[in-house]
Amino acid sequence: MYRMYSNDEITVFWFSTRCRHAKRCVTGCPKVFDIQRKPWIDISQDENANIWKAISECPTHALTITYNHGIRVVLEEEQHRSAAYDGDSMVGICEYIVTGDAWTIIHTRVLSEYGGKNIAKRLVFCVAENAERAKKKIASVCSYADHILELKNEQMMKNNENNNETGGDHGSKD
Repeated sequence: MYRMYSNDEITVFWFSTRCRHAKRCVTGCPKVFDIQRKPWIDISQDENANIWKAISECPTHALTITYNHGIRVVLEEEQHRSAAYDGDSMVGICEYIVTGDAWTIIHTRVLSEYGGKNIAKRLVFCVAENAERAKKKIASVCSYADHILELKNEQMMKNNENNNETGGDHGSKD
């Protein structure tokens, strides 16, 4: 599961498949990270500095954080994209196509002068989160999105699980 939680200054990313429940976030910032609440992350409950500190303790990087740098990211579903805006100017996009039960990310781009601000990551997570909420699978032919969402690793893990369940090849060359 991919989720983003934003306020005016920061965005918190949660990548559920990485989480190993060390609970450093919960103990470090219990008002924000409350596993009894839905949604369990509410970044309005504490100061950004405290949230940042708690996230820095996550051993698996299931939680990460970035500054927004005044850039707004929105899903533009009719255009099949998420878009990043600096005021009224579009500075980045993540385009996808809809096929059957999947949204496939085909391209992610951010203007070079906006590089290094995690805008592309926010764009990709925006598409992934909204695909999941629409009960669609997420796929990618975009190498950047593959990297961010770890889609290739996830597919390899599923293949390994299937091989283990069916007694298939476990990679040995005997």
